Amino acid sequence: MEQDRILNLLNNVKNGEVSPQEALLKLKMEPFEDIGYAKVDHHRSLRHGVPEVIYGAGKTPEQITGIITSLKDHGNNNILVTRLTPDKAEELGKLITVDYDPVSRIAIYGKNFIATTKGFIGIIAAGTSDISVAEEAAVTAEALGNRVERLYDVGVAGLHRLLSKLDVLMSAKVVIAVAGMEGALATVVGGLVSCPVIAVPTSVGYGASFNGLAALLSMLNSCAGNVSVVNIDNGFGAGYLASLINHIGEEIL
Repeated sequence: MEQDRILNLLNNVKNGEVSPQEALLKLKMEPFEDIGYAKVDHHRSLRHGVPEVIYGAGKTPEQITGIITSLKDHGNNNILVTRLTPDKAEELGKLITVDYDPVSRIAIYGKNFIATTKGFIGIIAAGTSDISVAEEAAVTAEALGNRVERLYDVGVAGLHRLLSKLDVLMSAKVVIAVAGMEGALATVVGGLVSCPVIAVPTSVGYGASFNGLAALLSMLNSCAGNVSVVNIDNGFGAGYLASLINHIGEEIL
């Protein structure tokens, strides 16, 4: 990881193996690497604790490979490539070894999921049609060192399905609620638990759902005070934010 590289450099300065001037030059040159079509942010992991995540849509397999190579050469694992279609993932796999999950549409280089906290993230999906977004959140959270408990197809049309898993929900440190249609699930969950609830509206639904806008507005108008909302279909953002919350005040395992 980048933090280890910086610490090693500082120790070399301390031991007299590298001059302060040389170290300063290295630090000035390290913040990003210009590879022509991308400026890879190598200090992202130093600032955030997480390496740069690659948004796969709109990038060629060759470009993605170049960015992954740049990141891995700086000691990064669990490099995520989001929104990757199966066809593009197949082409990418011919250039560099990645683990690809077609449900979440995430490819991972150097996959190494290790939970580093005692708390866990609960991820619930209203219907089977919402699972792809829920899995984007789940895989992201797992890659960032979290244990995830999945509860799928527990929407408000059959509320007893959700209530049967109330013990799981109430034990979670943070819950991600993924729903399309009218997006009511987030408010229901918010009224049942004391932890933060991250609502993810999906573009699932008939015409009047306006590709997720109805669910988004419903979630934004939630009467449950512990509900916050990310953008439509933004499972990645929800998983990332939930990871930050789950790590707050946690004893690292």
